Amino acid sequence: MQNIHFPDADTVVKTAGTYARDLAERVAATFVVAAGGVAVAAGPADMFTASFWETMAAAGLAAAGSLVKGLVARARAFGSKNSASLAKGV
Repeated sequence: MQNIHFPDADTVVKTAGTYARDLAERVAATFVVAAGGVAVAAGPADMFTASFWETMAAAGLAAAGSLVKGLVARARAFGSKNSASLAKGV
């Protein structure tokens, strides 16, 4: 029977912390970019007739989609386990 070597608790906590920071950063960035894009499109460009709350709802949906993508990336083992990215090596 082989000996099984588990990582120490500090490594597990650091790994979970890295993943959480990476995922939070991606969700926040998606929200900011989506809100800015929709606000610009609905405002000066006058391409849409979205209210402020519709704009924020669209940004929230984009952020929720980013959150789901990050969770799927980790659960399905695409890329690195310490990243919310689907790209390998991130």
